[in-house]
Amino acid sequence: MPENEWSDPRLPEPVEWGQPHHDPPPGRARALLAAAVVVLVLLAAGGIAWRLMSNRGGAPVAQPSAPAPTSALTAPPCPAPKLRVAAAPEIAPVIQHAATGLAQSGQRCSEVLVQALEPGAALAAKPQADVWIPSSSAWLAAARSRGAGYTVSGPPLAWSPLVIAGPEAIGSLFAPNGATSWTAMVQGAIQKRLPAVRMPDPTLATTGLLSVFAIHQATARANADAGIAQLQALTLRSRLESASADPAGLLKQMAGEVDSTAATYDVGVFPTTEQQLAAYQKETHDVRLTGAPPADGQVDADYPYAVHKGAQADLVKRLREAITADDLTAAGFRSAATKGALPLPADPAALFGAAQQWAGYKSVAFQVLLLIDASGSMNEKITDRAGRTVTKASLLRESGASAAQLFGDDTSIGMWFFGTPAANSPAHTEEVPFGPIIAGSDGKTRRDQLAAKIGGYRPVANAGTPLYQTVLDGVAEMRGLSRPNTATVVVVLTDGSDGGTRFKMTNADFLKKLTAAADPARPVPVIAVGYGPDANMPALQGMAKATGGQTIAARNPADLAAGIAQAFLAAHAKS
Repeated sequence: MPENEWSDPRLPEPVEWGQPHHDPPPGRARALLAAAVVVLVLLAAGGIAWRLMSNRGGAPVAQPSAPAPTSALTAPPCPAPKLRVAAAPEIAPVIQHAATGLAQSGQRCSEVLVQALEPGAALAAKPQADVWIPSSSAWLAAARSRGAGYTVSGPPLAWSPLVIAGPEAIGSLFAPNGATSWTAMVQGAIQKRLPAVRMPDPTLATTGLLSVFAIHQATARANADAGIAQLQALTLRSRLESASADPAGLLKQMAGEVDSTAATYDVGVFPTTEQQLAAYQKETHDVRLTGAPPADGQVDADYPYAVHKGAQADLVKRLREAITADDLTAAGFRSAATKGALPLPADPAALFGAAQQWAGYKSVAFQVLLLIDASGSMNEKITDRAGRTVTKASLLRESGASAAQLFGDDTSIGMWFFGTPAANSPAHTEEVPFGPIIAGSDGKTRRDQLAAKIGGYRPVANAGTPLYQTVLDGVAEMRGLSRPNTATVVVVLTDGSDGGTRFKMTNADFLKKLTAAADPARPVPVIAVGYGPDANMPALQGMAKATGGQTIAARNPADLAAGIAQAFLAAHAKS
């Protein structure tokens, strides 16, 4: 069943397609048939019809009906329920229990249909639920921005903070002394100290949405430069084993594992709610889990009771009153918000913007050539965001150290510097030979070489800027390396205009040469970052447009790292 449609709980269970089927022997078939008849009679006598609860697919949770005589087996279908409720999967069983208690004596059909839906799916569901209990009030803000008519009734039903969880066998790697942090998870992924990190889709699940928010908050507090903080957060995104993991599905997978070692390395580390972790820990499993709320950014899932315009008021009120604090506490939820938890932004765009970036990131085999301006103007002094007087070059060195970590292990990379300190100097020099980022020479990977070269970056005073010739040469180089099913791009960073060298040409001549060499079968987009107020943005826009690339303006030189982050996102954006 599609996630955006309501199902009728009184219809027969669907066939589970794709499973192997074998006809039983005739004698066994008769025995099975007899057993099935007995079961049907017992169910009819007890008057209970069940639907299986679904975590993500949107099927209703267990839906008991009122007692009915045996003849009800041939009774007409139930009428439409009077109240449709969409609830986050982890709280849906509690809501269903409350809804069951509302059945009147003698009723054959329940008046309330409870459906377990992740908030992103509920937001897109048609028709919309009469009552919505998402796992964060943030989704209601998003719904209001889309014109959905939901009104919150009373305080949230419950709270549950996010935790970083994983198998106990690797607890010392991500939760030393029982403590976790977002920044430690980021560094663990970058340094490959963690076997895997998995995150839910932030546009679908609250755990993913709030984790992305908390990660960006944590890296921002740990770095004075907001752009470098963004680079670090995006580095985690580039290293995820899965960016659409289902925490409930991971827990279910581990509950069925008997090989704890394999499960440890297959699943790795992931965010979930305290309630979901506690529910897992209550039971006995071969794979034991541990986890804790991150010390550098606790964030709560909360469960508001939201009512759609036109919902039946009396039934809405009765259902709310039937959801007891005792039932919620027994299910592992908290009765109050976590003290010191991060406040969520009032503007949903501030929260969902980063989430959409993460969701839009495309993991592909990636080939990139970095072209870095090494002309004399890069030695100019500017004031950074922290108020320091620094040079453009020093900001590039700081940003580059983080940028070197951005690229995934499936990346092939090379780097050129361009600038002409003398009249007969070449347009560019190869600083890092092109090849796999995890390979290299002299015991150093290209990732390490890239970081070292950028760390030692020193522009030469009065050097000219052979921008156009370098771009032509770089695009031609990468076109020859283009491969099927691989993103091949050139990223150029410059703070000025083409000129001051024997390679100088007009913009018209440059674009003519660039378009003449284009090969639709081997596209090489140019992602051009204009660095500072003197960058020739029209020229950069022209080369980007001619190659199907993108232009990014870091007008304030202090925004260089943010510009690099945007270039990285542009290179990995889903088409």
